[in-house]
Amino acid sequence: MNIKQRVIGLIKEVENGKYSNIALNEYFKQNDLSKKEKGFITELFYGVIRKKIFLDYEIDKRTSSIKKDWIRNILRISMYQIAFMKSDDKGVVWEATELAKKKFGVPVGKFVNGVLRSYIRELDSDILELKENDKEDILLSYPRWFYDKIKEEYKEEANLFLESLKKIPYISFRVNTLKYSEEEFEKLLESLNINIVKKVDTVYYLESGILLYSDEFKDGKIIVQDASSYLSARNLNPKSNESVLDTCSAPGGKTAVLGELMRNEGELLALDIYPHKLKLIEENCKKLGIDSVRTVKMDARKLNQQGKKFDKILVDAPCSGYGVLRKKPEALYNKNIENVEELSKLQFEILESAAQVLKDDGELVYSTCTILKEENSNNIEKFLEKYPEFETTELYIPENVNGTYDKFGGFTIDYHEDILDGFYIAKLRKKREKC
Repeated sequence: MNIKQRVIGLIKEVENGKYSNIALNEYFKQNDLSKKEKGFITELFYGVIRKKIFLDYEIDKRTSSIKKDWIRNILRISMYQIAFMKSDDKGVVWEATELAKKKFGVPVGKFVNGVLRSYIRELDSDILELKENDKEDILLSYPRWFYDKIKEEYKEEANLFLESLKKIPYISFRVNTLKYSEEEFEKLLESLNINIVKKVDTVYYLESGILLYSDEFKDGKIIVQDASSYLSARNLNPKSNESVLDTCSAPGGKTAVLGELMRNEGELLALDIYPHKLKLIEENCKKLGIDSVRTVKMDARKLNQQGKKFDKILVDAPCSGYGVLRKKPEALYNKNIENVEELSKLQFEILESAAQVLKDDGELVYSTCTILKEENSNNIEKFLEKYPEFETTELYIPENVNGTYDKFGGFTIDYHEDILDGFYIAKLRKKREKC
């Protein structure tokens, strides 16, 4: 099958609701492809999703209507190649034309040819026009509401933020120190000639995802996890003699970090409201050799009903996910400002609920994988105003992790960081009541 036909099929899966990373990983597992083919498919697939708004603007400018998704997608793919890849423009147009002819006949082939030739002629002037007419949201491929919100929150830094969220991500693996060591892992990388892009504690960013198919991954010696996610759990710093709660734990990556830090001892509860997600947590922990975790089906907003208090609590709250757009670019197209407002309220409710079951002198980490202040600093500010018995405490942020502290001591991994996912982490302590 032609590679572009393959990409069209993958894009369709995402438009039907499948996560892009899952669609691509499943496809690579099921098909025997060369490294070069995988690289080309990955760049085209993610590139079209990242630049979808701009590409559709260019298509709609030149067509009255397109009824076939396949035609729109071959135009998107070809336009992406022409504008963002070092491609032979004439070759791109010829291939798209021939594919369209083969699938729908000569008239459709001529239509595709005409649209792409017009696009090549007018691309530079189109870009200039967008810049001059305050339409950089289209040029950068963001919904206008999101573009305006980032502009409002980050002002002169906004464009740097918007550009950073479109960068191509690296895959990252965390070493499970219950089964493996960093030295062993680095020897494996050396033997496979895989370069380390960046290392944060036991998390390694690599140029290749080939380890997804390795025995080390199957055996739970390594796990796919971003350092941002790792750091939110690492900052809770749980001990094996403590009672620890992970409030919103699926799929279990942060739970695994907590279990590992506790050396697979002590009391560790992992909550979720969906039984199938609890099963996923159990499967992941079993694979990693962590058997100290007890999963519980519970709404994290109702923690006070379970009658127990904890030494440490992780609240990695449900969020809009705008910090992980590099890996899940489709998230831009299925949320709006109303969703953000609803999520902010839910996050605060969970944070309040967790605070009620935290022991005196206990510690709580609040984190999200988003960069919107409404879900991050604003929630912490509101919480500290309402609960003066809490204070923020110092975070552990490695020197090679870049970002910005807010006035409460919370840390946003933001556009200053080229590799890690966007994330927010704040640590709270409940002061002991004075006698």
